[in-house]
Parts: sequence; C-alpha cells; structure tokens
Amino acid sequence: MAVAAGISVANIYYNQPILKDISTTFGCTEAQAGLTSMLAQIGYGLGLFFITPLGDKVNKKSLIVNLLALLFLSLLLMIFAASILQVWVLSVLIGILSVAVQVILPMAAGLDSVNRGKTVGTIFTGILIGILAARVFSGAIAEWLSWRWVYGFSAGLVLLVTLLLKTYLPEVETPFKGSYLKLLGSALSMLPRYPLLRKVALMGAFQFGIFCSFWTTLTFHLSGAPFRFHTDTIGLFGLVAIAGALMAPLFGKQSDRGNTNRVQLYAITMMIAAVLLMLFFDQSVIMLVAAVLLLDIGAQAMQVTNVALVYTLDESSHSRINTIYMTTFFTGGALGTFVGLLCWQAGGWLWVSLQMLTWAVMILLILIGFRSKTR
Repeated sequence: MAVAAGISVANIYYNQPILKDISTTFGCTEAQAGLTSMLAQIGYGLGLFFITPLGDKVNKKSLIVNLLALLFLSLLLMIFAASILQVWVLSVLIGILSVAVQVILPMAAGLDSVNRGKTVGTIFTGILIGILAARVFSGAIAEWLSWRWVYGFSAGLVLLVTLLLKTYLPEVETPFKGSYLKLLGSALSMLPRYPLLRKVALMGAFQFGIFCSFWTTLTFHLSGAPFRFHTDTIGLFGLVAIAGALMAPLFGKQSDRGNTNRVQLYAITMMIAAVLLMLFFDQSVIMLVAAVLLLDIGAQAMQVTNVALVYTLDESSHSRINTIYMTTFFTGGALGTFVGLLCWQAGGWLWVSLQMLTWAVMILLILIGFRSKTR
C-alpha cells in the first residue's frame, strides 16, 4: 500500500524539474510552464473533495483500482500532448485521478487502530518518497531521453501497482449508507464539528504551501546564475529530501505516545531555520542542501503528526475527515505554487524566501494560539 501510494502521488510532482523543458518544447514562458504544477495540484484538490469521500460509501478496493486504471490512461495521453493547453488539461486530470493515494491512506489507518500513528507513518514514508523521488526520476529521465518519457515510465509503474492491488487488497465494508450529496454534506459538517481539524488543516495548508513554493521555484533558481545546473542535477536535490522522508515512521511513533505538541513545535522550528538558510545563503549549494534536509524533515514531522491526530476524531468517518484535511492541505499547496511563481517573477529568490518565511511564522502563531486556547 505504501509503494502504491508513492507511485500514485508522484505523478503530481514529475513536472517540477522538467518545467524548463516543457517551456522549451512548446515555446511558452516559464510562468506558463509553471502553471502545470499549480493545475496538477488544483486537480488533486478537486479529486480530494469530490472523490475521496466515496471511500466511506463504496468499496475502497474497487475505488482505488478504478482510479489507478484511469490514471494509467491519462499518463499515456500525456506522452502525446501537442500543446501547452493539452498539458494543462491532462495535468488537471492526472491530479484528480492521483487521489487514489488518499483512499489508500484512510483505509490503512482503519486496519490498525492500536498502532495508527506508526501505520500512517509507514504509508506516509511511501507517499513522501514518491513525492521526492519523483523529482530525481523525472530530472534524470528528461535529461537523458525526454520529458515525455517520464510519463511513459510512470504509466508502466501505475499499471503494475494496479494489478498488484487488485490481487492483494482486502475487502473492507463501508459504514455510510446515504446518498452522494449527503456524503459531501457530511464531509463539510466535519469542519464546524471538530476545532482540532480546523487547526491542523490550516497549519497543513501553510506547511504544504511552503513546500510547493520551494520546490517549484527551486528549479528556476538552480537553472539560472550562478548555478546553471542541468535538469538531472536539479532532480538530485530530491535525494537529500528522501532522507527526511525516511524519518516519518519515527514521528508517527511519537504521535502514538501523545507527544504531538512537541513534535509540531520541533517541526515548525526546523522549517523556519531552513527558510532562514535559503534567505541568507542563497548562493551556497551546501547551505541549500542543508535547507532542503531541514525543510523536509520539518514538513514530514508536521504532516504525519497532523494526519495521525485527525484520524483519532471519528472511526466511522475517516475518508470524510481525510477529505477536509487533504483538500485544505492541497489547496494550500496550489496557492503556495501560485504565490511562489508570482514572487519569483517580481523579486526572484529573495521574494520567494520572504514569502515562505511569512507562511512559516503563520504556522507558529496558529500552533501557539491553539495551545493557549486549549489550556
């Protein structure tokens, strides 16, 4: 399940190291190519809200397998995209169908309630390695073959895990018996019902906004002066971040022990430290590598803790709670990408760094404010 989750979610991020190549292929601007990342995240957000609640109503195994089968077909179409408009449309579609990962995650959380934090951490390790390895894989393939081959290889991987999940996933009964509209209404009712959900969803939105803003604009920063790195070299920065992803189960264990506030505080401290390194040492490769590692560890710690927390709220509504949290989370990611691109155009890496620092401080204020209110 962790491997399948990683292969599925990676499709949203393959585009980030190859934005320059896409821009060259279709003769469009960097900003127009950059919209590919934002549209994939918007598609993912749409899928989160309109599709993932079905995990509480229909057979989860069938839903996962069908989404992955359609994702396979969409990736094949991307290979033959003839214009930037087609790339945009297919990016939205790929984003929508990649939400199979968000049916896998609550399904796994429901299979083991005793070690839920550890289980969520294990699935998140797969997800995060998928997100980060996507950049390495994408950059290397694009450099040696073509950016179109990235989607061809991905199609093969998606087909493989679709067949494996169809064979090995267990059948799980769904608790919700109402209509689809009632299901969506029930999902929306989770927000006013749970203050904790509102808090972690907002924190998650800012956290993922920083994450996406960084990785989208890093491509342009490293491909320009003074670095002038090639696509495959830029993709290697994902290897550094994978080291942070491997720590996700450790944070999940800490969540199981009730140390959530401490983990969240450590997480945002590391993220702020990472952004400060980017801001003051933007011309140093060593400092950028250190910043990537700190940012990723902080982001993983925050995310795993947040998700483990929201899955303690209602055993019968995991998919709907996940819908609200992840929709807000990826909306923040799409907004972070968009604002990051605007900052890049307006003031380069300096403005991008200041934007990320502002969002990190917002997370810290939310965390401190919620803790004070709880006391």
